[in-house]
Amino acid sequence: MTTEQNTESTNSIRILLIEDNEPNRRLLEDYLIYQGYSVLGLATGRGFEQALVDFQPQIVLLDLKLPDIDGCDILEQMQQNPEWCSIPVVVVSARAFIADQRRALDLGARRYLVKPIRLQELLQVIREELTS
Repeated sequence: MTTEQNTESTNSIRILLIEDNEPNRRLLEDYLIYQGYSVLGLATGRGFEQALVDFQPQIVLLDLKLPDIDGCDILEQMQQNPEWCSIPVVVVSARAFIADQRRALDLGARRYLVKPIRLQELLQVIREELTS
């Protein structure tokens, strides 16, 4: 697939990225935009509900350790809302403990990637989640 074809197939796909670490957020935003996705990045969990309503993402990339809210609380809130519970959530977190992974997956996350992540792996996971 050429870059042009890749852009044509992804440019309507919206990704909500919730990541408090600014360098990580900017890197992921820039990379995903370069890959042709539409990305909205949030530095905190505050405002995620409004972002879900206004931006209507097809997938969410979520860090668990946020300054104002635990990412698991966001997962719980998404699962409790019938309009949001079907949106795939991929956790991208430095929390490598099995208990953290199990909790996030039990709360509705589809995948759990431990930082540092490989960007190609992230793209593959996004593609798989959007086609499942």
